Amino acid sequence: MKKIPSNVKHFINSQKLGYVATVSDDGTPNLSPKGTIITWDDQLVFADIRSPKTMQNLEENPSLEINIIDPLLRKGFRFKGTATIIGGGPTYDSILRHYRKNGIKSPIGRLVLVDIMDFSEVISPLYDLGATENEIKEKWKNYFSGL
Repeated sequence: MKKIPSNVKHFINSQKLGYVATVSDDGTPNLSPKGTIITWDDQLVFADIRSPKTMQNLEENPSLEINIIDPLLRKGFRFKGTATIIGGGPTYDSILRHYRKNGIKSPIGRLVLVDIMDFSEVISPLYDLGATENEIKEKWKNYFSGL
């Protein structure tokens, strides 16, 4: 399991949406948005709120990839790991309390704990062209405010 640096943990815990990729039983990819991805020690966690296909896939093959990208900065991280599904016990109870304390009201069946095997940074090609973080952020703030 790979250790997650504190600045990466802060980034993950500050984002409100990530994407979990699993492998379906026919070998095709399954991508699902998740609004509950957090760090728990050096693991990632997300809740099974409305995830029947993701959970089915993880029961068959626990390998997954999670991408979390800041939509304004166009920066983020991709994590490759192995999932463990839990439905009770002290860790489950602690994480559930954390979610409730932080405003998650949806019913939560099970939780997915992810041991991180590898992770890497994702950065928009705009940075390669010399754009600054502030310029990119302003560009996307203007874009989203005009929708």
